[in-house]
Amino acid sequence: MAQEGGIDIVRDAFRYQNRFSGSKMVIKVDFPVTEDAGFSYLIKDLALVVKSGVKVVVVPGCAEWIDAALLSQNIVCRYAGTERITTQAALPFVEMAAFQAATRFITGLSGSRVDALIGNFVRARACGVIGGVDMLHTGEVDKIFAASLGRVLDFGMVPILPCIGWSPSGKPYNVSSDEIALAVSQSLGAVKLIIVSAGQFLPALEAGGFSIPEFIERGEDGRIIRLRPHEAETLLTLSHYKKFDVERPKWISQLELALRAAESGIERIHIIDGQEEGALLREIFTNLGSGTMIYADEQDLIRPMRSSEVPDVLHLMEPYVRRDILVRRSVDDIQEKKDDYVVLAIDDSIRACGALHDWGEGAAEIAALASDPAFTEMGLGRRIVDYLLTKARKAGFKRAFVLTTRTQDWFEAYGFAETPIDSLPARKRALYNPERKSKAYALDLF
Repeated sequence: MAQEGGIDIVRDAFRYQNRFSGSKMVIKVDFPVTEDAGFSYLIKDLALVVKSGVKVVVVPGCAEWIDAALLSQNIVCRYAGTERITTQAALPFVEMAAFQAATRFITGLSGSRVDALIGNFVRARACGVIGGVDMLHTGEVDKIFAASLGRVLDFGMVPILPCIGWSPSGKPYNVSSDEIALAVSQSLGAVKLIIVSAGQFLPALEAGGFSIPEFIERGEDGRIIRLRPHEAETLLTLSHYKKFDVERPKWISQLELALRAAESGIERIHIIDGQEEGALLREIFTNLGSGTMIYADEQDLIRPMRSSEVPDVLHLMEPYVRRDILVRRSVDDIQEKKDDYVVLAIDDSIRACGALHDWGEGAAEIAALASDPAFTEMGLGRRIVDYLLTKARKAGFKRAFVLTTRTQDWFEAYGFAETPIDSLPARKRALYNPERKSKAYALDLF
């Protein structure tokens, strides 16, 4: 089974490489990651992503380095909320830190034989006076020169965008790297915005006793696998930190950026641990990923099975057949009742299936329930059952039942109760195999 799992990972990698080749991704890297001992591994993985055909733009974060540079010069840094007020005295050191951070990526990628450049792709304007506070040389994005970026990307090069923008007259402004990453993602129509964090998202989230609601989907390792926008908003609300609280944890600004990106139309936003070796590759090229994904649309799609997918469904069922959990079915068996089957697809790959059979007398059987073992932590089986029960209710069935030899505890936890075999519809009783000694469990739908 371990070998089969390894093959599945390879298949995922090739499928995702084919899917994302030629697409654009923006990768925003928090500054502490560049100081970590594992930064060289991140750079090598980033180079592999570029060599796979993905068009990558890198936006280095620089806040902590700027703080250190100003402190070394005894320049006091003031804030308006969470925004740095950039004085004339501070501006040269802000520029120095920003370009030094960008240069680290240039140097690292050169070592992996990937061409990269720093360019003036961000036109900025002054933030001006906000709430009575003059922001001085702090600016905001006015325009992203997407056409110029596109030409650089078409040459296979990686643009590095420091947290500096220029006015039409050439005046430099300190611009938030979060704002640049969001604006670039929107301008290029990026398929992904990846936020590379210094440390894991979850422990940072739980620090200080923060309690994550039970409805948030988590894996067996406790990782928050994915969030819909309304779930991300719930976490932000429960955090009790104010929007402009400069002392708030880093994960809040990361989640805010992800939420804004999702609301602006970016399909997938990922928060990964930049200190975890291989996290970037796993997040892009495998289904399970390594971090937390925020998405505005449904990545998972439960839909009727297609005839071409019968082999995939049989392959999914096979481990359960070998363990005597499912009855072996042939291609003809499934094709005969094709319209009863549904599948759950993750990025066009079948990861779970099930069927709803009508046996008359107002009763429907949930059968052929199987899910990819690698995705157990995602609760795909429960999603299939939820879908089939909803379908049964809409069709007017009064009761749903299952026959099981080894999963009775799972169905009991779901709300099913054991029922005599004699209570099943006559047509089903006529086909009951006493040698399997399956138990029947039923759930009233109305």
